[in-house]
Amino acid sequence: MNNHFYYKFIEPDKSVADFVENIGMFHNPTDEAKEVIVIPDGRIDLFFTQSLTEPFHVLLMGLETEPEQRTVLPQTLTFSISFKPLAVEYILPTPIAGFLNSAKELPNDFWDFSADDLKDFDAFYKKAHQKIAVPKEIDERKRKLFELIYSSNGEMTIKELSEKVFWSSRQMNRYFNQQFGLSLKAFCKILRFRASLEHIAQGKLFPELNFADQNHFIKEIKKFSGVVPKELFRNKNDRFVLLSVLKQK
Repeated sequence: MNNHFYYKFIEPDKSVADFVENIGMFHNPTDEAKEVIVIPDGRIDLFFTQSLTEPFHVLLMGLETEPEQRTVLPQTLTFSISFKPLAVEYILPTPIAGFLNSAKELPNDFWDFSADDLKDFDAFYKKAHQKIAVPKEIDERKRKLFELIYSSNGEMTIKELSEKVFWSSRQMNRYFNQQFGLSLKAFCKILRFRASLEHIAQGKLFPELNFADQNHFIKEIKKFSGVVPKELFRNKNDRFVLLSVLKQK
């Protein structure tokens, strides 16, 4: 957080933890636009937003595979629910494969939210939990697959995942491409990058995870962030909000 841009993200209740990573907010209270760089993090974000020049609206963001510069308009207030991929099939109302690196506008009354809900973050947090309908039955292969992907920071091979989940690599890749618009391997690389961000936030500018060498590490970081690890760590003007959040931990 700095004097001109505020944000906070809170973990959800355990009851929805398989589907939701966090519930958060960001606020640009100034009369100047804030430039930020969004980098891939493996999450599907549901944004409830209003600004000085835009009325209340709801956006569902697909997965990102590359960095993108975005502008947070003056006096913008956004509350968000960040979903894990498992939520796409079981919680959200629409597939996301068709809007990789982009967004889809949802009805302004989605889940009965309105501009009034942006007045109280604690109340929004509680309402979000009430609106997330957790299914009674979930395909255990899928639950186990995501559990392994996350616990290994995306470093398990497709073959290892297939053997542990008892699901063929071909079927897993079909599932990922149909549901999310990218391959399982591509998603795993995003999670490895994201795990590396936690190390970079601590000033560790050399690979802590299973990269072939330093050059491979730098190449992967630049692919997903647009800059080399050293520049990412500097995070000039807090452009990389995700890194700023990690530095606060």
